[in-house]
Amino acid sequence: MTKKPNIVLIYTGGTIGMVKDFETNSLRAFNFDNLLIRIPEIKQLECNITTHSFDCPIDSSNMSPEYWLQIAAVIEENYDKADGFVVLHGSDTMSYTASALSFMLENLSKPVIFTGSQLPIGDLRTDAKENLITAIQVASLQENGVPQIQEVCLYFEYKLYRANRTTKINAEHFEAFISLNYPELAESGVHLKVFKNNLLPANKASFYVHKQMCTDIAVLKLYPGITKTVVQAVLNTPNIKGVILETYGAGNAPTLPWFSELLARAMKKGVYVVNVTQCIGGSVIMGQYETSTHLQEIGLVSGKDITFEAAVTKMMYLLSKNLTEKEFEKQFETAIKGELTANFA
Repeated sequence: MTKKPNIVLIYTGGTIGMVKDFETNSLRAFNFDNLLIRIPEIKQLECNITTHSFDCPIDSSNMSPEYWLQIAAVIEENYDKADGFVVLHGSDTMSYTASALSFMLENLSKPVIFTGSQLPIGDLRTDAKENLITAIQVASLQENGVPQIQEVCLYFEYKLYRANRTTKINAEHFEAFISLNYPELAESGVHLKVFKNNLLPANKASFYVHKQMCTDIAVLKLYPGITKTVVQAVLNTPNIKGVILETYGAGNAPTLPWFSELLARAMKKGVYVVNVTQCIGGSVIMGQYETSTHLQEIGLVSGKDITFEAAVTKMMYLLSKNLTEKEFEKQFETAIKGELTANFA
């Protein structure tokens, strides 16, 4: 007889774990120990489920690296006895948390599936049940006793994505997330289809959790009319170690001399500056246009086709590793967890 997979369900907060109090019309978290009462269909799944809930579930707007570590700690504690994990999380910052975990969970060889919902679990038209049930089912998928999925993913509205490729694009539609630069890993319909060629390869090294994330970073988003004072304020932030520069199109920026000079001065002080496009699809290709050549010449790191969320969390991850300048640049421009496409310039 085939052994049923053991799945750990981790509830951090968010709409999916809410029920409506019809007397006050407000939302409140429900006890996840009563999950089977709320969603009896879960009993039909071929797996054993244990639940773990944050002592004080949070709105995902309050998510931070301290909470990322709490999620990672639950996974670390249960890693040897579990076959997969499902993390319930508010959708607003889900792509950040899921991207962070993709870097923090080193040598992961089991599925960690993030999901949530746009409507509470008790609403008549809720998307919570389908998202939760299928996320658990995906986490349970095995071939010859080995998990089919061995990476951090995000499941939402019939699509399974690589987590560090996702961005939230809609606050109202059930199809809230998108992955423009990488195809989905699985699709749920009448049948659950897994696209094996899109998955990360199996990892046989020993699992461990990277527990340091450096938050001494800043974001500088370009806009027409940005002033020297604004750029100076960001680049001169006390104790700053890294800056994500959100540029136009394929990595383009103003060619004003003072702009390049300020960036070069910050980099000479040891601040890493990564060029990431403001577009949700496509890639930074420095040198393709004249308006990015000056950035290439002063030595900005290319974010290639990385998402903003993955860029933020990857920078936090790499800055915590005390790398040399060359090592940092090489690792940021290399796909270490499937977060960018290697063949982009």
